Amino acid sequence: MRRVQRRVYFDGASTTAVHPDVLQTYKSLLDKYYVNSESLYDEGSEISRMMEKARSAIAGLLGVNSEDIIFTSGSSEANSSAIKGVCFAQPGKRHIVTTNVEHSSILNACLQMERVFGYRVTYLPVDASGKVSLQQVKDAVNDDTAIVSIMAVNNEVGSINPIDEIANYVKKHTHAYMHVDMTQAIGKVDVDFKNIDLASISAHKLEGLKGSGILVKKVHVPFVPLINGGEQEYGIRGGTSNACVNMVFAKTLRFALENGKKYHDYITTLQQALLKGLSTIPGVLMNQPSDAVNSVVNFSYEKIPSEVMQNALNKKGFMVSARSTCASKSDDPSYVLSAMGYSSKRASSCIRISLTYHNTEEEIASFIESLKEIISQYG
Repeated sequence: MRRVQRRVYFDGASTTAVHPDVLQTYKSLLDKYYVNSESLYDEGSEISRMMEKARSAIAGLLGVNSEDIIFTSGSSEANSSAIKGVCFAQPGKRHIVTTNVEHSSILNACLQMERVFGYRVTYLPVDASGKVSLQQVKDAVNDDTAIVSIMAVNNEVGSINPIDEIANYVKKHTHAYMHVDMTQAIGKVDVDFKNIDLASISAHKLEGLKGSGILVKKVHVPFVPLINGGEQEYGIRGGTSNACVNMVFAKTLRFALENGKKYHDYITTLQQALLKGLSTIPGVLMNQPSDAVNSVVNFSYEKIPSEVMQNALNKKGFMVSARSTCASKSDDPSYVLSAMGYSSKRASSCIRISLTYHNTEEEIASFIESLKEIISQYG
């Protein structure tokens, strides 16, 4: 088999290259629209109008209102803002419900709410497929619950939570607010925003710019700003607007939704080819559930630790992760796999492959051959 000579990027769940059209649009805007959007002169007013046009387009794509869109620096800020903003606005409520496999930006925000501010946090345990159930949420929520925060798609194993039914229950049968981390879901699964009060989305997962994201916050949700400043973003997020970045978020989101549908079957074909190839290698254990999103494959080969495998694959030209990139510097086992009930050895030897429509079957075949060579050498 002819080997792929270029380096291969298999880490789309970590970040993505900026779409050429998004980059071109951003550069053209940056050259012209550099003044403060809050300025009263004509140029400032024009930027403000263009940013509001982008806000309206984003809202239309998501099926929410324009005033529900709050521009942020990304999902980490949006996640932290959602947890703290809603809790601080309801001083009479001291309870948070989330899961034990959320992104670190949620888990660390909840940990701070516990240790610093004295909140109680219920961390719902996931099942063997990495998901929580509606019944777990029903059992956990009470009159003291300020917010329920559950990710739509897990970033390590691609598990899809039943967000629609959970959000419907929280909306109709509790007094809590529902937050969903949609960072890994946009363009991969359909989620109805009707019963969701808050949601986090990041541009750089969608072939957009880093340092760009949104918090969807419905206008009825009480909220204390995380970042104080002027009246930017309806007073929810202070600071001079990153206008050009915010403007291109609309194009980024549109491309992500369009390409998610356009290339769904193709990415599924790549995933199936990868799964088939991995199934031919003795000792390889699959970690993601069978109904995970089609872009993620997570496997372990227990004789080779994650870091060793990553370095070996890197030398052969493959860029992969072992877990969330935000936790990639840690030598600890994957907390997601541990929560799913896997052994420490298995959780310490996992590799995550996250595919995009830029990948090819040739790259998959080359990866399988390289993996076999590494296992023969190290295993």
